[in-house]
Amino acid sequence: MNFRQIEIFAAIMKTGTASKAAELLDITQPAASRALSDLESDLGFLLFDRVRQRLQPTPEAWQFYKSVEASFRGLDTIKAEAARIRDQGSGRLRIASLALLGSTLVPRSIARFRTRHPDINVTLHVLVSRDVRDLVASGQFDVGLAADEIDITGLNHQLFLSPQAMIAMPVGHPLAARETIRPHDLIGFPFVSYVPEDRARQRFDAILSEAGVKLDIVVETIYASTVCALVTEGVGLGLVSPYVVSNLDKTRVALRPFEPAVSIKTLLILPPDKPKSLLVRDFITALMESR
Repeated sequence: MNFRQIEIFAAIMKTGTASKAAELLDITQPAASRALSDLESDLGFLLFDRVRQRLQPTPEAWQFYKSVEASFRGLDTIKAEAARIRDQGSGRLRIASLALLGSTLVPRSIARFRTRHPDINVTLHVLVSRDVRDLVASGQFDVGLAADEIDITGLNHQLFLSPQAMIAMPVGHPLAARETIRPHDLIGFPFVSYVPEDRARQRFDAILSEAGVKLDIVVETIYASTVCALVTEGVGLGLVSPYVVSNLDKTRVALRPFEPAVSIKTLLILPPDKPKSLLVRDFITALMESR
């Protein structure tokens, strides 16, 4: 007994004749009749009485057909689930992001992603980069965005963003009159800085050291949003990514390019030894488009 025999039997039950079943399945009538005879032989009982060249289902055929229909419904369910997985992926997407992008680019990317996958549940955690790294490395989250100071050992990773940093200052600040800020321009002004382990801070410090400039650092923090809030309150100047611009109160904060250029790098990280699902690939596409 094989699936083709069962399929032909079901077609005969639906259409009433072997010839119509053959037409439905795009096979010859003799092939359908042979398959039916082989199935009856395999089952050990008759499925049809041959009356005046017509097929009359036996009681055994009707009982057997109930099981066949139930199996076909199960197969249809399996096919539908396979199609859903093909079109939508596994059903859930878990994203972890550093704060810099967690309230700007990532929400835009999620909105773009959900226009294509409106039924997919998305989890977004905004965390410090080391926690983003740990969640992705352990396989608990599917996609991560983290600063480049994380340990990338064993992770699938690529450079995602590397914009040139800018100097944020209160509107009306003396340096706001300059088109570009250079190291010596910062002398004598209070400065809000990132913590020493931050890679952008390290690149910035190297440039200042080479220029012989020592900053008056009044606050150290880990979040770009905190830097911006402190600048807004007039606490000091700060080094920020252009990606914080959308959340800035432009009536209170001005931005100016800094030279020599300081890059603020963000990595796209994925779990080790785990193939990218359709959902992950589509979300990465949304991230790239949102850049």
